[in-house]
Amino acid sequence: MAKTVLVVDDDPTQRRLIQAVLERDGFAVAHAQSGDEAIQHLTSGAVVDVVLLDLVMPGISGQDTLVEMRARGFGQPVIVLTATGGIDTVVQAMQAGACDFFVKPASPERITVSIRNALSMGSLKSEVDRLKKHASGRTTFDDLIGTSPAMLMVKRLGERAAKSSIPILITGESGVGKEVIARAVHGSSERAGKPFIAVNCGAIPENLVESILFGHEKGSFTGASDKHLGKFQEANGGTLFLDEVGELPLDIQVKLLRALQESEIDPIGAKRSIKVDVRIVSATNRDLSQAVAEGRFREDLFYRLNVFPIEAPALRERKEDIAALVDAFVRRFNVEEGKSVVGASAETMAYLSVFDWPGNVRQLENAVYRAIVLADAPYLQPHDFPAISGVAAPPPEYVASPSPAPSAAAPAGEPAIDQPVRILDARGHLRTLEEIERDLIQLAIEVYAGHMSEVARRLGIGRSTLYRKVREQGLDALVKSAGGEGEEEAAA
Repeated sequence: MAKTVLVVDDDPTQRRLIQAVLERDGFAVAHAQSGDEAIQHLTSGAVVDVVLLDLVMPGISGQDTLVEMRARGFGQPVIVLTATGGIDTVVQAMQAGACDFFVKPASPERITVSIRNALSMGSLKSEVDRLKKHASGRTTFDDLIGTSPAMLMVKRLGERAAKSSIPILITGESGVGKEVIARAVHGSSERAGKPFIAVNCGAIPENLVESILFGHEKGSFTGASDKHLGKFQEANGGTLFLDEVGELPLDIQVKLLRALQESEIDPIGAKRSIKVDVRIVSATNRDLSQAVAEGRFREDLFYRLNVFPIEAPALRERKEDIAALVDAFVRRFNVEEGKSVVGASAETMAYLSVFDWPGNVRQLENAVYRAIVLADAPYLQPHDFPAISGVAAPPPEYVASPSPAPSAAAPAGEPAIDQPVRILDARGHLRTLEEIERDLIQLAIEVYAGHMSEVARRLGIGRSTLYRKVREQGLDALVKSAGGEGEEEAAA
C-alpha cells in the first residue's frame, strides 16, 4: 500500500517537481498550497503518512501550520522545506515537532532518504506506543485495525460491553484475534491499567489445571513446596481471559462456575475461601452449544459465560481490512528487524486480497514477517509471498537468454517457447528503458535469425530506425553473427 505524502507549498512548480520525484519512488502525493488548506486536508480524514511543509508561505506560515497541527493532535512526521538554511529557523521548526529539514532545491535522493527516515521514525514511535499500551493494559478498540462492517460491529458491541462487568464470550476461528479483542475490552473498561491475565486452557496439563487457576497452599500435595497464587488471584481487580475455555475438564468446570457465581475461589489445601474481584472474558473456537449437547461442557456454565457473545470475523469475511493489517505489520516488523520497507506493491496487494487466509490474521502476520526478513526492495513483491502468489524469487544474478529461433522441424501448431524480456532487476526495481529495449532487440534478432526486415516489422519500427538502435546499443556483432550483414549493407 503506497504511502501518501502531503506536499504543502505555495509554489506550483516546486510541488510538481517534488511530486515527480516521489511518484517515481512509489509514493502517492497530495497537494496543499497553503497552511490553511493543509489543516483542512488533515481534518477531512484523508490518509497522510508524511508532510513536506514549506516554511515561507503567504497567510499562515509553515511554522504556525506545524504548531497548529500538533495542537490538533496530528502526529504525522513533518519535514520542513526552506529556501534559507538559517540555523534559528531550523531550530524553531525542530522544537515545534519537525523531524527533518532540507534546503530548496534538494536532490531527489535527499528528498527520498528524508521521507523514508521519517517513515521509519513514525513506525518506531507507533510501535513504542503500542507496546506501552499492551504492557499497561490500556489497549482500546481504537487500536483494533479494520473498518469493515464486521469489525465495526465487533468494536460497537465490545465498547458497550466494556462499560459493565458482564461476562463476555468471544467466538471465532483460530487466529482471528480473540485475545486482541479481550485486551480491548479490558482497556476500554474501568479496569484499564489493572492486571490482564490470559490463560490458554487447552495448553495446561489436566492434573495442573486446578492449581494454576485457583492456586494451592504449601504442602497441599506432593511437590507443593511453596504457596502458589492462582490466575484468579493474579487477576484480582482486573480481567481474567480464559482462552479455549471449551478445553477445561468437567470437574474444573464445576469449580469455575462456583467462582463466577460466588466471586470466591478455594485454593488447593486452603482452609477457607478467598474473595476475588475478577472480570471474566472467555473465548473459544469451538461450538460450545454442540459440546453441551454431547455432554463435554456443562450447560449451566455455558449460560453463565455466554451472557454477552461477540463473534470475531474470519479474515476472508473482511478482506477490505487486509491492506491496513499489512501496513501495521510492516511497521512493526520494520522496527523489530531493523528494515525500512515502505509497504507492499499494488501487484502484491492484489495477491494478498484474493487469498482465503485459512489461518486468518495470524497467518497474514507470519507471512508479512517472513516477507520483511527476506525483502530487498522498498516495496514487498509477489515473490516475497511465494506460498500465496505462487511466484518464485528471481535468481540473484539472473540474465535473460533469448529463445532459439523457431525450427522448421517443430511440430505444426506447437507454440514457440516464450522467453520474456526481464522488466525488473534482481532487487525488484524497474530496469531502465534502454536496458529493456536492448534486450528486446537482441531477442528479436536471434529469434528471426538476423532477418532485419522481419525484425523491424515485428517490432513495429522502420529499418533505418532499427539499424540506428543496433549501432547505439552495440549489437552490430550480433547482427553479423546471425547472418544479417548483407541486409545492413543493402540498407546502407
